[in-house]
Amino acid sequence: MNEEGPVEEGHGRDTAVRGPRTPAVRDNLRHQWEKDRARAPRDERAETGATERDTGLDTDDLVFHARYREITASEDLAAAFGVPEGTLLLERVYRTGRAGAQVPLSLVTSYLVRDMVASNPDLLDEAKEPWPGGTQNQLYTVGIEVDRVEERVTARPPTPGEARELDLPAGVSVLLLRKTYRDVHDRVVNVSDVTMPADRTELLFVTRLERW
Repeated sequence: MNEEGPVEEGHGRDTAVRGPRTPAVRDNLRHQWEKDRARAPRDERAETGATERDTGLDTDDLVFHARYREITASEDLAAAFGVPEGTLLLERVYRTGRAGAQVPLSLVTSYLVRDMVASNPDLLDEAKEPWPGGTQNQLYTVGIEVDRVEERVTARPPTPGEARELDLPAGVSVLLLRKTYRDVHDRVVNVSDVTMPADRTELLFVTRLERW
């Protein structure tokens, strides 16, 4: 689950005003967990989501906003998807925060190739969010099975806008996650950019080795 537009309140205000900060642990096992749920009945998918899994919060503890718009692929996004510059994309901006806190957990922007998902008009409608089962179920509705998820993490100082929206203390960096979904035909079917506050985000990677 995920707030529309930037939070405009001043940077550095007391957390008693903004509400509690919520730590999150992102591990790579979440992707199989999401895929396992992608074909589950709607009621089962609606019970919880990846944010609840990462934070330990319940769905009722969270406030979610989504904003969609159509854009043309920049050089960076065209290269990421392997499509020509100018290809029509669906940009989806997500903000999820803890109820009572004005600071979102992270800043998420997700991209889909519009023609790849347009056969299901619901996927073009922000009013259908939050979508039970998330992106993997959305792709499943148009016949796309995710084969693997590639994640690249970097870090840098925040921009002034990011520092305001995430209410970052001075000196705290942001973690940048570029997440790429590839389907069983090796096509890039989703690209997401996630900006996370480094002072309350933990990245956990578990590598399972097959037994001899």
